[in-house]
Amino acid sequence: MTKIAIVQEPPVYLNLSASMERAIDLVAQAASEGARLLVFPEAWFPGYPTFCWRLSPGADMGKTDELFALLQANSVDLSRGGMTPLQEAAVEHDMVIVAGYQEIDGEVSGSTLFNSCIIIDADGTIANNHRKLMPTNPERMIWGFGDGSGLNVVETAVGRIGALLCWENYMPLARAALYAQNIDIYVAPTWDSGDTWLATMQHIAREGGCWVIGCATSLEASDIPNDIPHYDILFPNKDEWVNSGDAVVYKPFGGIAAGPMHREKGLLMTEIDVPAARASRRKFDASGHYSRPDVFTLTVDRSHKRSVSFI
Repeated sequence: MTKIAIVQEPPVYLNLSASMERAIDLVAQAASEGARLLVFPEAWFPGYPTFCWRLSPGADMGKTDELFALLQANSVDLSRGGMTPLQEAAVEHDMVIVAGYQEIDGEVSGSTLFNSCIIIDADGTIANNHRKLMPTNPERMIWGFGDGSGLNVVETAVGRIGALLCWENYMPLARAALYAQNIDIYVAPTWDSGDTWLATMQHIAREGGCWVIGCATSLEASDIPNDIPHYDILFPNKDEWVNSGDAVVYKPFGGIAAGPMHREKGLLMTEIDVPAARASRRKFDASGHYSRPDVFTLTVDRSHKRSVSFI
């Protein structure tokens, strides 16, 4: 059995260095409780830009620009070793880490941001980096489009892991691309929560015959520093639960293994039997004996990294 942990603690909003310090403490805490895999929610470094849903694209554009500049200054640049502290923590604690973060590509534009998910193996290597294929609705004011180069399931110290971000998990072909790579642990870092999202996680566990980890940032308005620009406009209700979290783990072929952790903060811990994923596919294997390759064909273009694209 493999013990896993899901982070349901907020970052230090729009402060990358302080969020990284908090993350390192959470890695140590999870390790002290025996975890071999730790998952952070979507855009946890340095916090999901919920302002894109709360400000209008026209009248509030100046406010959005100011917040974007702060976000840009606190995003992670892999070309400059932006994840090195987390990689070192993975080595120190012999832990696999999956983390949602906001990426700035210093090697190309140095300006465009991406909603990304990194998989760091227990030896500290970056096993995969995936950029969200399609930012959702007003997210397109913040993030560029990803590509197929990171649409991979990778071998790690705890099993084969793949990840899709938030509403990418509603894209049937994106899910199929992961199923076709013999996935054991399917990670879905998100900003979504609630019954509809949980039903989606349950469906994927059944459809993919894999362990499914869903997690959003459990966040109250009071968790956000009040010196953030336009704080009172963005969060007029200081008692608001901005996101309920709802960290959850589903068993292969369905059934809750842990959670959902609703409006709580901390680490959701559980043990999973990784090989049970492959055994569960005896009944239904979406890319194996239950597939019809003579009828259906899926092609994924991983040949290049499309670094900048907006609509």
